[in-house]
Amino acid sequence: MSDHAFATRAIHAGQAPDPTTGAIIPPIYQASTHVQDGIGGLREGYEYNRSGNPTRSSLETQLAALEGGASALSFASGLSAEDALLRGILKPGDHVLLGNDVYGGTYRLFTKVYAMWGIETTTVELGDLDAIRAALRPETKIIWLETPSNPLLKVVDIATVAELAHAAGVILVVDNTFASPALQQPLALGADLVVHSTTKYLGGHSDVLGGAVVFGDDRFSDQVKFQQFAVGAVSAPLDAWLTTRGIKTLSVRMRQHSENAQAIAEWAAERPEFAQVFYPGLASHPGHEIAASQMSGFGGMLSLGLAAGADAARAFAESTELFQLAESLGGVESLIGYPPDMTHASVRGTELAVPENIVRLSVGIEDVSDLIADLEQGLARLSR
Repeated sequence: MSDHAFATRAIHAGQAPDPTTGAIIPPIYQASTHVQDGIGGLREGYEYNRSGNPTRSSLETQLAALEGGASALSFASGLSAEDALLRGILKPGDHVLLGNDVYGGTYRLFTKVYAMWGIETTTVELGDLDAIRAALRPETKIIWLETPSNPLLKVVDIATVAELAHAAGVILVVDNTFASPALQQPLALGADLVVHSTTKYLGGHSDVLGGAVVFGDDRFSDQVKFQQFAVGAVSAPLDAWLTTRGIKTLSVRMRQHSENAQAIAEWAAERPEFAQVFYPGLASHPGHEIAASQMSGFGGMLSLGLAAGADAARAFAESTELFQLAESLGGVESLIGYPPDMTHASVRGTELAVPENIVRLSVGIEDVSDLIADLEQGLARLSR
């Protein structure tokens, strides 16, 4: 599969027709255990659903093919994927550099869970190489990078940070959830591991929860797989199957998400109601050139800063109709959220606190003229 184009891999990797019936879609192996041919005589290595399931294996093959990785593991959620990765690599006393604009759940995991386990975390502007160098310590084990970041859409040069990290003997982990492998492949740019909330663009239909770790090579796969087995936060067969089904349309969906988001960003940039438009597809975005060099499209996420402040932002988030007020992102339907009190409430009062005037849009694949009209009527409500 490695010699095929991305859209082809998304549809065919790990998806061989059922050899018995010829069914074009592999079945859902909704089984908790597998019969053995004598004690220890496992068929294709399967014994119990926590240790392995054929439907999950198909998804993991698909995920590795999309990211150009050596292997992948599928989990019950994005945070459980992060947890297994961190448990597999870190030990008490280790130190992590974390970007200063990240998903609130990731920050909470580091500062509320791993801090109790003796892991220290420093947040830093990862676009500033001097700041990274100054923050590195002998005990630094991981640089954790989101690009584009959540929710301010900061863009970081993956290849440059990877070079710096490796020179210091540090592992680079990239959360590729916002871009998806359809638009950006961090392993090819030097990252060691990639994590995903597959709930988002990979699943793509707001109907399944999941997460993934993709390995650039085999250095860490055994440790993380042990955590997956020992702790048990695996994706269920139906969840894995739904994620696989979503992935098959990822390439075409991401093109439409990106096209719609670009149009909305350009519309918003002309509106006086918005003091800031955070979207890497705009030439005015400080990370535009880097994004253009390491991404094949700019994605479906953007954030807007209301010129009138926090009250206007809250009211705007509650004023739209097609953009529905909800957590999460990456589905075919458009969503709007108010990060300070929703997705990023866990960073309120910290140096990662999201400005109070920010709303975040997950731009779906509806007709973009309808989406812009919906935003316009939301602005009109503010002026009443």
